[in-house]
Amino acid sequence: MKINIGCAYPREEELTMEVRGRNIVTGMPAILTISSTEMLEALEEPVSLIFEAIHSVLEQTPPELMADLSQRGIVMTGGGSLLYALDRMLATRVGIEVIVAEDPISCVAIGTGIALNIMDRFADIAGL
Repeated sequence: MKINIGCAYPREEELTMEVRGRNIVTGMPAILTISSTEMLEALEEPVSLIFEAIHSVLEQTPPELMADLSQRGIVMTGGGSLLYALDRMLATRVGIEVIVAEDPISCVAIGTGIALNIMDRFADIAGL
């Protein structure tokens, strides 16, 4: 449901999805139709927590790095970045351009692999 109709910002066109499960009161099978507006409401709290965490990090970010972020923007990675309009909502909240990486799901794993291949460079930086 999150992938198909979930959103962080109201959709221009309301989407719905049927879900099958068991009614916990009657114990009988049930089919519900869930709307993207209902998903927006359900995701409101976790999305707010994400924004609060990002805001907290940005408050602690050194000025020279904030200057780079202001010029270049923020790149979102990972599957969560695919939530409809999460990038738009974040850009509105922090006032910095936000883009979703070209292949957000794979780029985290690819970047980790690259970092592992140059781990010796990180050891110098970390003082290890």
